[in-house]
Amino acid sequence: MPSRFIEPCLPSPADRPPSGSNWIHEIKHDGYRLMARRDPVGIRVLTRRGNDWSNRFPLVVEAVNHLKVRSAFDGEVVCCDERGLAAFHVLRRRQNEPEAFLYAFDLLELNGTDMRREPIEVRKATLASILRKAATACSSTSI
Repeated sequence: MPSRFIEPCLPSPADRPPSGSNWIHEIKHDGYRLMARRDPVGIRVLTRRGNDWSNRFPLVVEAVNHLKVRSAFDGEVVCCDERGLAAFHVLRRRQNEPEAFLYAFDLLELNGTDMRREPIEVRKATLASILRKAATACSSTSI
């Protein structure tokens, strides 16, 4: 059975950014909000409305394939311009989709466990650990 779709949290408008030590601020990249999911069905890249865009972003699928966990990540897929900056117009033209990559910023699910009730700091630390392990494994085998 495919894992259920997880609808992403969306930003809400505010008059000014929150302040204080209890807030985490994240960079908004200029791309598409997507969820990358690896489950028994396979690897899928889903839009915030649940459309499967896996065939559009093969680099994201390949990266998730290197992870040794069943998981769901929330992130932003981007393409960069010639200066290396995320540029939505490059992504929107659909000419560079094979080079698009994912900035994963939240771990929604891990090995079948819904992580959304965990504090954001725990989710981010776990996500960082998963990505570090994959990067270490890739760099030690690809010479």
